[in-house]
Amino acid sequence: MSENTMELKYGCNPNQKPARILMREGGGLPLEVLSGKPGYINFLDALNAWQLVKELKEATGLPAAASFKHVSPAGAAVGLPLSETDRKMYFVSPKAQPSPIACAYIRARGADRLCSYGDWAALSDVCDGETARYIKPEVSDGIIAPGYTDEALEILRAKKNGKYNVVQIDPDYVPAPQEYKDVFGVTFEQKRNDFKIDETLLQNIVTENKQLPQQAKIDMIVAMITLKYTQSNSVCYVKNGQAIGVGAGQQSRIHCTRLAGDKADNWSLRQHPAVLGLDFVEGLRRPDRDNAIDCYLSDVECRQLLAEGNWQSTFKSRPPLLTREMKEEWISQNLTGVTLGSDAFFPFGDNVERARRSGVQYIVQPGGSVRDDHVIDTANKYSVVMAFTGMRLFHH
Repeated sequence: MSENTMELKYGCNPNQKPARILMREGGGLPLEVLSGKPGYINFLDALNAWQLVKELKEATGLPAAASFKHVSPAGAAVGLPLSETDRKMYFVSPKAQPSPIACAYIRARGADRLCSYGDWAALSDVCDGETARYIKPEVSDGIIAPGYTDEALEILRAKKNGKYNVVQIDPDYVPAPQEYKDVFGVTFEQKRNDFKIDETLLQNIVTENKQLPQQAKIDMIVAMITLKYTQSNSVCYVKNGQAIGVGAGQQSRIHCTRLAGDKADNWSLRQHPAVLGLDFVEGLRRPDRDNAIDCYLSDVECRQLLAEGNWQSTFKSRPPLLTREMKEEWISQNLTGVTLGSDAFFPFGDNVERARRSGVQYIVQPGGSVRDDHVIDTANKYSVVMAFTGMRLFHH
């Protein structure tokens, strides 16, 4: 980890040459490429994802992982044990004994497996063999971690015929306090966002219901740190230390809430007995299973998938149809105790109304809207607990 600069194949697009990463202030790069040849976007994902998992580990004391795509997390999670349902919905072998860091990545990728297709993985802890074995059959572009066991490195170096990107980061590296960005020949300078997120931010509970259990506090921290590295505007739904729906880069706050809520609903529906019981044909790859499940849960695409002659290439037998009413009933009964975080204030109570449809019981947001009273009243209507942090988390 001593080279000052690293040449890249090209920038965001093939026509953007030359391209490189370098240390503006001098000194060596705090990372080393152990396999593959990461590109410009790969490194953007890797460095943003690493900051997320490092901060999440520091804030919770638990191993953390993230699944990144196009400079926003598709999912993030801490390393809590997997339930039997988790194992089924994330395609984990019954014989596997995943370590805490493996559980963290499995849950991070499980937030939105469709969007995690071709992701960049980030781990707060050393990558072990169990984690590498789970990543091996996944469609993924690369991984960043503070270290790798010999077994893990052997598995990952063999992935994609040796082209899988494996990056090791110096866990003790501290970046310069100022950061720079060039846009249209103009250089922007700002202080790096080193704002620390922890439980001290959760003391200003503005709703009538002030019962905030410890798990909800952890979920609020997971939501806020995830949002800190998500392209704004952004909203994040979290349950049991796992992001289950991220809405990123929308111009309207309510569109963020709807997008992330729809993803949280889909995550819940993946646990429906009809979905867990889908009998796939032998040899069907994980990405093909994910696509099939996504189609199965879509009202329009499901009917096309199950049309005569279409399902035989995917399922051994024709699965039953899940009606809209059946899905709504499942979500209302099973998606509960969810935490929602927003990177900026809610301007209207409609965000709370939409969040409640996806089981949200706890909300953390900066506050500061001229309509805060209306938003608080809407939360009180549903006995939702809402904390104001006073800190915006825009990321661009």
